[in-house]
Amino acid sequence: MTNIEKSSGNVFADLGLKNPVEMQARADLTHQIYKIIKQKKLTQTAAAELLGIKQPDVSALMNGKLTNFSLDRLLHLLVRLNRDVEISIKPAISKKMSAGIHVLSMQ
Repeated sequence: MTNIEKSSGNVFADLGLKNPVEMQARADLTHQIYKIIKQKKLTQTAAAELLGIKQPDVSALMNGKLTNFSLDRLLHLLVRLNRDVEISIKPAISKKMSAGIHVLSMQ
């Protein structure tokens, strides 16, 4: 019989990685950037020019390699993609779950 463990909702926490909340937020923001680039049908070269970064950095983003991208840098890339970014601070949803960073998209 296979042992199945319920996810916490954050794969980075489930894997025991450092800073799982930040890592999940960076992954979520990168996914939004990916979707916008695909939606606009931009080549990596065109996306690099629009974002003000090098094409290999766009390639890294598109392939989920987040090592060189801080939350701050990802937020600025979204602005360069003509997206407003709002930061909302509020109490945690419940006392049972720890507070975190959540990315909501209104495309």
